[in-house]
Amino acid sequence: MSRILIADDDRELCALLTDYLRREGFEVEAVHDGEAALERLRDAALRPELLILDVMMPGGDGLETLRELRQQHRLPVIMLSARGEPVDRVVGLELGADDYLSKPCLPRELLARVRAQLRRQTLPAADELSLGSLHLHPAERRASVEGQELRLTGAEFALLLTLAQHAGEVVGKATLTRLALGREIERFDRSVDVHVSRLRRKLSEASTSAPAIEAVRGAGYLLITQRA
Repeated sequence: MSRILIADDDRELCALLTDYLRREGFEVEAVHDGEAALERLRDAALRPELLILDVMMPGGDGLETLRELRQQHRLPVIMLSARGEPVDRVVGLELGADDYLSKPCLPRELLARVRAQLRRQTLPAADELSLGSLHLHPAERRASVEGQELRLTGAEFALLLTLAQHAGEVVGKATLTRLALGREIERFDRSVDVHVSRLRRKLSEASTSAPAIEAVRGAGYLLITQRA
């Protein structure tokens, strides 16, 4: 039974989502501010396998909470926000959220996103893969460049693994969204672009010998092992 933590100051919404997800077979706890969410993550016995995190909360808003937790934790994070502007979605993803939903959302839509994130964590591990200085260990969901571990979120690792498995080939955004993020692409969906931007930065900061991710306008992305 997967453990889910909901952090949202809307107690009525928390009660609705908690009841719905429990009926779907999950173990669910709700807290109502950012500090309480971080406290659960500090306790190994209470640590969830997935966090549903509201953007607007007292005691440290969702973005501050996300920024702090990403310093220590890699668990999947789905952000919720009543502010549905594209820039808010981008900011959340840039800070390390794996997925983002605007309020109000249908409980079954959130359930689909939850299942997609958890399913990605339990997929059969592929063989280890090396591309130049990049080494991927799918069984442990770890990646390293020249022996230096890359601190990647689950979504970032899944994207990097998918691109590495198709190195030298252009992979479309719809395919990346389906294979790496576990869902279908949406209209005006920039999730893959934001995750790839973070990946590029982490690869380039790790080493000049790290593979590069190139954008092919109107087609998608490809991973190349030799930088120009």
